[in-house]
Amino acid sequence: MIDGNTRDTGIAYVFGPFRLVPDECLLLRNGEPVALTPRAFDLLRLLVESAGHLMSREELIKALWPTAVVEDNSLPWNVSAVRKALGDSSEEPRYIETVPRRGYRFIAPVEVIGVNESGRDRKDETRRRPGWPWLITGELVAVAIVAVALAMSWPRLAGVSRTAATAPQRPSIAVLPFKNLNVDKQDAYFVAGIQDLILTKLADIGELKVISRTSTAKYQSHPDDLKTIARQLGVAKVLEGSVQKQGDQVLIDVQLIDARTDAHIWARSYQRTLANVFGVEGEVAEKVATALTARLSPAETKRLGTHLSADPEANDLFLRAEYFTNQGFTDSDFAALRQAIATYRKAVAKAPKFALAWARLSFAESLLAWDDVGDVKTLEAQARADAEHALELVPDLVAAHLALGYCDFWGREDYPAAQKAFSAALALRPSDADALAARGQIKRRLGRFDAAIASLEQAFTLDPRNSDLAYVLGQTYLAVYRYADAERWFRHALALDPGNLLAKRANARAILYASGDLAGALAAAQGDAPLLKLTRVDFLIDGRKYRRALAVLDSIPDTADNFPAYTLPKAELQGYLYLQLGDAARGRSLEKQALAESRAQLPRQHGLALASDWQDVADEEIHLGRITEGLRAIARAQALLTKSGDRFIRLGYLVGNAGLYASAGRADLAVPLLDSALGKPGVGPPYSPVMLWIDPLWDPIRHDPRFQALLKKYARYKPAGTTAVASASTAAHK
Repeated sequence: MIDGNTRDTGIAYVFGPFRLVPDECLLLRNGEPVALTPRAFDLLRLLVESAGHLMSREELIKALWPTAVVEDNSLPWNVSAVRKALGDSSEEPRYIETVPRRGYRFIAPVEVIGVNESGRDRKDETRRRPGWPWLITGELVAVAIVAVALAMSWPRLAGVSRTAATAPQRPSIAVLPFKNLNVDKQDAYFVAGIQDLILTKLADIGELKVISRTSTAKYQSHPDDLKTIARQLGVAKVLEGSVQKQGDQVLIDVQLIDARTDAHIWARSYQRTLANVFGVEGEVAEKVATALTARLSPAETKRLGTHLSADPEANDLFLRAEYFTNQGFTDSDFAALRQAIATYRKAVAKAPKFALAWARLSFAESLLAWDDVGDVKTLEAQARADAEHALELVPDLVAAHLALGYCDFWGREDYPAAQKAFSAALALRPSDADALAARGQIKRRLGRFDAAIASLEQAFTLDPRNSDLAYVLGQTYLAVYRYADAERWFRHALALDPGNLLAKRANARAILYASGDLAGALAAAQGDAPLLKLTRVDFLIDGRKYRRALAVLDSIPDTADNFPAYTLPKAELQGYLYLQLGDAARGRSLEKQALAESRAQLPRQHGLALASDWQDVADEEIHLGRITEGLRAIARAQALLTKSGDRFIRLGYLVGNAGLYASAGRADLAVPLLDSALGKPGVGPPYSPVMLWIDPLWDPIRHDPRFQALLKKYARYKPAGTTAVASASTAAHK
């Protein structure tokens, strides 16, 4: 580490694990110096100081070699040297993006902080240590489900005073919800659709930073305080609009506003009929790009000129379907998703070559299948066929590549193929927040957590009011045991949306996993929502408060929403608690009921979901005393996990299998599997070594010498004040 006194000398730029200190000509990675030639250091400094801004080859050459004539390969050679130092690549850039025939752009989020001579920031360093548990409430799948779903306004999560938004940025814009001027408010789908079409066209322009719909949808049309909203979204310009539809006549008003001064830059009205209104979105996007001096490539110009389909009725059906999809995605409204699928199908029936409708149909089908609603296998097969058909119709359609990526991600669990599809989408639309977030989640599944965080944070700059994305970032930091960072992201997710129950649950778990603070975790999980009650049931079981856990569990209605297929059945939880309380007859009866439910799920699932179902079966068989059958079910789950390419969710399931072996009294199988899982990065969200002292799952083998050896190995994680764990028999009636 570099030591020094505390005299202030300037600023530093922080990105990922790196810190760049210009005054010291110093680049640090996790506090350790990284070697760079002076020229390569200057190149990195130039790019970082202009983060988000395209720097042309000419600009860079002039700045680096102001008086010299250099060879053509001098700049690429230095770029390659910087990439090597950062562990970056030109094929999948995390830091430096090559813009063919134009130049280079630094794409990672950058924080600007004050430093002292040591190159450290002025905040005290926070000690961090690892952690995570096998959850009875479906935490593992919940992580993945949300995974379905910062510039100036980037939250100050690291306690810094300024962010990369102070550096030159590409032109930035947010498209706020358009005002619905229609007498018939049922036309809301049409107004929202026109806004979405314009936003999508703007996002196709590579030189623009366009904020995602997820973030802008939270605002009202024509708000009073544009300056505050622009600051929250991290943009300089805002596009407002209104739509009025009477009969077959449509009037669209749009205005581009400089949010810093409230000055109107450009405004126009478009009067069209329903037969020719589709196409306005491209005209508006081109005018906005011109006003913001954004240059369009030939391919971008071509895409702006494309329309939906030649059939106005099919286009109208498409907008209705999009409205249903957004409603289903935002509110987990499965009825809306089914309605969306039916409406997309009507659209493609009228316009069979409507590629965008085929692609979005595929996405809706994949989403419904991922939520485990309906005939999952049929939905997944249909989603893939529809995505492939969309690509056949329009090979460079971003939505089609995204749809295919989700088929590979959610359906086949083929993560390299999904990564390829999402990268293809980003090559066509580099500022697509959904594609960046999806790529980050894929990197996470592949165990590349630094790359996942970089991609997710890049997505957050384009979607800075997305509470779900903040939650996903928190879970990713939790995976690598960075508890302080995880808790900051969870708190930010809750600041954006106090109703984000997944973030509230995850924050409570982070408290427990960081230090073993069960009381603090319980306090953080208060609330009447079934999800929070289930979280408290989990914590009460950890504290061996079985009677209190049963009382909370009994208060939760046994519905599909409260106990979806990817969580333990309510009957299984009740059966377990009755067994712990000594009521064997009632406990066994409930376990038999749960076993029937779990076995009924097996034919519907595949991959990790099927492994989870086999774990449920194993748990129930073991509780019923059928150890041999339970061990067979564990073996089925283990075989599926061994085949999986997942390096994230899978680890939690491995801890689960270890727990099942412990329940069967097989320390010889439990301890090596548990040790292996805890030793890998990524086990964070579902478990923590601190739980070795807390979780009753390990009580059957707690005194086995092999488990005692494991406790010694992880002794540094032992919760403060812990001397012994009460046995289930002595704590059962608490």
